Amino acid sequence: MKAGFIGTGSMGLPLASNILDQEKSLVAYDINPEATASLAEKQGRIVNSPVEVANESDIVFACMPSIESFRTVVAGDEGVIHGTQMKTFINLGTMGTEALAEMEATLAEKGIPVLDSPITGGVKRAWDKDITVITSGPQAVYDQAEPFLKSFARDIHYVGDKVGQAQITKICNNIMSFTNMIIGLEALTMASKAGVDPEKVINVINSGSGQNSATLSKIPKFVMTRDFNMEAPMHIIAKDAMLWRMESERLEVPQNVASATYQTLQQALAMGMRGSDFSEIVKLIERAADFELPKSGG
Repeated sequence: MKAGFIGTGSMGLPLASNILDQEKSLVAYDINPEATASLAEKQGRIVNSPVEVANESDIVFACMPSIESFRTVVAGDEGVIHGTQMKTFINLGTMGTEALAEMEATLAEKGIPVLDSPITGGVKRAWDKDITVITSGPQAVYDQAEPFLKSFARDIHYVGDKVGQAQITKICNNIMSFTNMIIGLEALTMASKAGVDPEKVINVINSGSGQNSATLSKIPKFVMTRDFNMEAPMHIIAKDAMLWRMESERLEVPQNVASATYQTLQQALAMGMRGSDFSEIVKLIERAADFELPKSGG
C-alpha cells in the first residue's frame, strides 16, 4: 500500500519522515510549503492539496492541529473525500468523538474506513520513533495500518473496534497530563516562595508519591531552565481540554478537578498566551503568586 501524509507540523513531520524512511516513498502535503521541505530532500513526493494526496495514496494519514482543519482536510473542496485512490484514512490527531464521527460517516459514503489513532509522547519522542499510539476501529483496518504505525511508534495500544474509543482514551490521558503540570507548578511555586530550594523540592517529589511525568521531565527540562520549549502550543492544549469538557458533559461525568485545569488554560488564553508554549503556564501562576521561580542550572 502506498502511503500519504497530510499535516507535517511539529508532530506530523517526524511521523511522516519515519514512514518515508521505512517505506522509501511518501506523498505529502501541508498548508505551509516550508513544512514539507525536509521530506522533499529525502525524495518524498510533495503535492499541493489533500485531494492530490488521496489521488496517489492507498492509505492516508492526517495529523491536524484543529477540528476545523481536520474537517477541511477530509470534506473540504479539496479534501481527501474527492480522491480517487485512497482506500483507508488514519486520523492521528485529537479531535473528539463528535468531529470524528462526522468525518467517519462522510468517508463511509465513499466506502472508505477510518482508523482512530491519536498520538501521545511529544516531539522528541516522535523523532526517536518512540511515540505512543492509541488506536481503535475495525480490526481489519488496524491490521492494514499497523506496519506503518510501527515505523514511528514504540507502543501501540489497540483499545477497541469502534472509532472514537481511542479519542476518549487520549482525552483522558491529556487532561491528566495537563492537570499534573499545573498542580506541579503551583506546588513548586508555593514551596519556592516559602524559601525552599525548588531543585530540592522537585527531587523530593520525584522520590515520593507526588511524582508524575510533569515533575520527572517537563518541569525540570522546560520550566526550571526557563527554556519554555516543549513545542506544545497553548492553543492546542486548550483545544484538548475543551474536548475533555465536551465529552464529560456528553457522558455526564463529574469534572470538578478537570474544570480547574480548563479554567486555568482559558485564563492563559485571555492573557494573550494563545501562541505561547504550554510550559509558560508557569508565568500565569507566578503572576498570581507575585513570585518568580529561580532559574535552575538545567
